[in-house]
This record gives sequence, structure tokens and C-alpha cells, in this order.
Amino acid sequence: MTTPEHQPSAPQPPVPATRDRVYRSPGGIAGGVLLLAVIGWLGIDAIVSGEGRTPWTALAVLLLLVPLVVAFTLRPAVFAGEDRLRVRNPLRVVVLPWGQVASLRSGYTNEVVAASGTKYQLWAIPVSLRARKKAARQEARRAAGGGRGRGGVLGGGMGQGAFGGAGAAAVPDGPVRAETDKAMDDLRELRDAREKAQSAQGEVTVRWAYEIAGPAVAGAVLLAVLLAVG
Repeated sequence: MTTPEHQPSAPQPPVPATRDRVYRSPGGIAGGVLLLAVIGWLGIDAIVSGEGRTPWTALAVLLLLVPLVVAFTLRPAVFAGEDRLRVRNPLRVVVLPWGQVASLRSGYTNEVVAASGTKYQLWAIPVSLRARKKAARQEARRAAGGGRGRGGVLGGGMGQGAFGGAGAAAVPDGPVRAETDKAMDDLRELRDAREKAQSAQGEVTVRWAYEIAGPAVAGAVLLAVLLAVG
């Protein structure tokens, strides 16, 4: 009697890696696109229809301004993964394993502080004092409306919330926060959860953005030469 052959088990599909959370400034991106459109329109028009040294001057200005606009508007981003925080600022990229992140601070700017004490500003998560004041006003109105709603429930009725909702269902959980402050809260929670993980240890690395600095420096040199000669 023959024994049945053991069939090899089918290979298991790889577990997909967790995607990084990406934080960017919608206002900065919109402003950058608008600035690039204006600069490109004026610069290309000067190159095409200009006379004498005007096309060369326009080219030098484009080489100088376009990389800088991209650097300060479209480029900034913060990537938060399971093991590290990657901060892409205008002129450099900083990678901090969560074990090296001492704190995430919010004041007039948002910044991450490394264990060595070095501070790195989060350009992609700008602070909006106007948004904070708006959130504070909404929180005050919500607190006042929530108090009336709770009184109605205790009295046996379905008291109205601050925005016309029924009872406590109209009151959101947790305090009202500005969007950038919510983003910083998310980063703090992720840091607290992952700072002790073995895979979240390592050294802080900093890389300068030569792809931005190179064209900008070339444009500045060309513009200086044209102005000196002219």
C-alpha cells in the first residue's frame, strides 16, 4: 500500500509593509503652483521675445527662482513610518528613528527635537495662529452647548447641542483642535508607541538637497556675471 505524497503548502503572500503617513501643507502647494505659473509665464515670454541680454537674464532668474520656489512650497513633507520620522525640508532631508526623537514641540513653529538636543523645524506642518483661535472658539461653543445638552438628558429630555444636533450625539469626542495641532498629536502618539521598538533605533542622518542648491547657485552666478558685465 502506497502512502500519499505530501503536497507542499502554497507559498504565503508577503505581508504588505505599512505605508508612511504623509503630512504636507495644502496652502503651500497651492501658493507654489501659482508662483511657478507666474514666474514661468514671465520668464518664458522674456526668453522668447526679449532682445539683447534680456533672454539670458530671464534664464538666470528662472534658474535661481524656480528651485527656490519648489524648495519652500512644493518640496516640504513629513513622512511618519513605523520605525522612523523622515523630515523633508527645503534644503535638507532629516531621518530620525523614533528612538532618537526626544520630543515634538509646538509653539510658533512645529519642530522635532532629537535626543542630542538638535532641533529640526517641520516646514510641512506650519503653525496657524488663526486656526488655533478658530478651534478655541469652536471648543468654547461646543463646551457651552454640551453643558446644555447634558442638562436636557439629565432632565429626561433630548436637549439640543450647540449646532442643532440631538443631545450628546451632536458633540464630537475630544477637544476641538487645529489641523496642524492634530497632526502633531498623531506624531506624538506614534512616537510614544514605537520609541522602544528594536527596529526604531539607529542614528540621525542629514542629507543636503544638492538638486535644489545646484541650479539655484548656477542661476545666481549667471545673474551676477550678467549684471557685472552689463
